[in-house]
Amino acid sequence: MSAGRILVVDDDPQIRRVMRVTLTGQGYEVDDAKSGDAALDKLRDERFDLVLLDMNMPGMDGLETCRAIRSQSDIGIIMLTVRDTEADKVEALDAGADDYITKPYHPPELLARIRAALRRTPSTQAPSGRVAIGAVEVDFDARQVTAKGKTVRLTPKEFELLRYLVAHANKTVSHRELLQAVWGPDYGDQVDYLRVFVNQLRKKIEPKPSSPVLLLTEPWVGYRLNIAGTDSTRNPNS
Repeated sequence: MSAGRILVVDDDPQIRRVMRVTLTGQGYEVDDAKSGDAALDKLRDERFDLVLLDMNMPGMDGLETCRAIRSQSDIGIIMLTVRDTEADKVEALDAGADDYITKPYHPPELLARIRAALRRTPSTQAPSGRVAIGAVEVDFDARQVTAKGKTVRLTPKEFELLRYLVAHANKTVSHRELLQAVWGPDYGDQVDYLRVFVNQLRKKIEPKPSSPVLLLTEPWVGYRLNIAGTDSTRNPNS
């Protein structure tokens, strides 16, 4: 039984070959594309569960390709990049990626990131229907978020992070609990990683992301989703 179908997008044929060997050895079905345009063609014609996307490609680069994919699909996307600054990681997430990994990478780390990207929060533990968070409305069944009358597109991992916080609304959820619930046991200590995703989520749901009133930081502990959106007396900045 296949562990999932993965599309590898990279202009380097050697990297595509190594990826194919590594991933098929773990039970994944793998196809590849050497450009953003070729990747979009394959995604239109075939079903995949995840895209591994090189950030630096000639022609349509990874960021442009990511935006194009995200405009029509909520498929998991992991960006592969040789750049390791926080600005580069934020740029990848802003484009719609669920995750990023820096080259050169270690296969165990890549495989852990893939498992996390493919993981979904169990529906038995997750809220459904519609929920109002301040002026934001979340429709969990349709996987849609509306803010100020406009649809806000969340990446799959941002949506699962929000879903878990709603399920524990008005309660402080520790960094470790959030990381392990949404990403899996390999991520329990990656607080900086979580902070990047929380900041991205704030940009999409907060009236003023620099002074959040919905998704609040509990210093040294974790985060709390203020479902009423009325608690502005705390200092929630990361």
